[in-house]
Amino acid sequence: MNYHIKNINLAEEGKLRIEWAAQNMPVLQLIKDRFEKEKPLKGVKLSACLHVTTETANLMDTLKAGGADVVLCASNPLSTQDDVAASLVKHFEIPVFAIKGEGTDTYYDHIKSALEHFPNITMDDGADLVSSLHFIMLGKNNELNTSVKNWVNKLSPKDLNNLTTSVMGGTEETTTGIIRLKSMEKDKVLKFPVMAVNDAMTKHFFDNRYGTGQSTIDGIIRATNRLLAGTYFVVSGYGWCGKGLAMRARGMGANVIVTEVDAIKALEAVMDGFLVMPMKEAVKIADFFCTVTGNMHVVRAKHFEKMKDGAIVSNSGHFNVEIDLESLEKIAIKKRQIREYVTEYTLADGRKINILGEGRLINLAAAEGHPSSVMDMSFANQALGAEYILKNHSKLGKKVYSIPEKIDREIADLKLKSMGIKIDKLTKEQHKYLTSWEMGT
Repeated sequence: MNYHIKNINLAEEGKLRIEWAAQNMPVLQLIKDRFEKEKPLKGVKLSACLHVTTETANLMDTLKAGGADVVLCASNPLSTQDDVAASLVKHFEIPVFAIKGEGTDTYYDHIKSALEHFPNITMDDGADLVSSLHFIMLGKNNELNTSVKNWVNKLSPKDLNNLTTSVMGGTEETTTGIIRLKSMEKDKVLKFPVMAVNDAMTKHFFDNRYGTGQSTIDGIIRATNRLLAGTYFVVSGYGWCGKGLAMRARGMGANVIVTEVDAIKALEAVMDGFLVMPMKEAVKIADFFCTVTGNMHVVRAKHFEKMKDGAIVSNSGHFNVEIDLESLEKIAIKKRQIREYVTEYTLADGRKINILGEGRLINLAAAEGHPSSVMDMSFANQALGAEYILKNHSKLGKKVYSIPEKIDREIADLKLKSMGIKIDKLTKEQHKYLTSWEMGT
């Protein structure tokens, strides 16, 4: 079995942590039990580009139980848990290509390894795997990373055709990836259907709000060991991730400031009791900053120039482009690693700006990402989304599709069942009242 990980000897520790996560992922376990009996993914080659964590390991185990031939690579250079990667290889016999802290070239070499699997279904977190595959499909080899491009150039015409025609569809985990995919659909370059897992209520509502909210605070505190109470904490973006982060930061005693470009979201933040102001004003008073927008250069040179001495800046909005680190590098006169996940930049006037986790997802760079109970529902959507693609790909267009409501509600029902919670059901009379125009008031 071909793989590329840090150290296979870390496997035993990883196995224990995977088992610990599994204890709090009952929905995925219920799906795995069915998959083992029915083998709905039998014979399917599936390439996944996801955060290599304990929760992802349990998803891979579920997919394999369903009959899938699975390969996993990292979707973020800093999120890989090396012991988990080792256990997946040793104990689950799943090829993994991921090393925590890997450079850009290694990152794309690992994506190349996932493409070498010639997948029928792709599974993404950020759409890097799908984007690389589409550059190949569109003949835009010059847009590819060198490692991937060199591999493609060596493919025989037969293999190239197999690579570009064998994909039935894919799933996408996160907001940023869906934005990229919908842009591809709009430009009519999307070559196969993709299920937008993040659009499912049981994914984005719980994952983004509760998972990102808690794990981001966890990452910031682990990285800095600073007290949040009494400080001014800027949350950039008031989508579901921003709502969760703002709620948790306030719960820690911080004075939360929200920055937004959307008037409706800004108004919602005001009505939720948060301070709302432009970033150029927030930088004058804030102690902590965290971007959760999915956009680029949310914090840039003109903001760094106005920040307080000792300001702490982080990102939890997927890619590291949210913080304009290039501009900070240009205006800084000194740079040093002051803590494991803290890079201190000194400006010409002596002020210091602290960047956490190299601007990458702080909840994964310095902490362990979402709690397993949250990822339980996210990955339940991934597993059932892959099954849906396999069963329905021939009827689907080259579009981005939301997870069907039926699947969303099935996952919610399974979650409530696992928690021992029962709910009421509509009577026939109530159902008719809600669905008929004839009953009136």
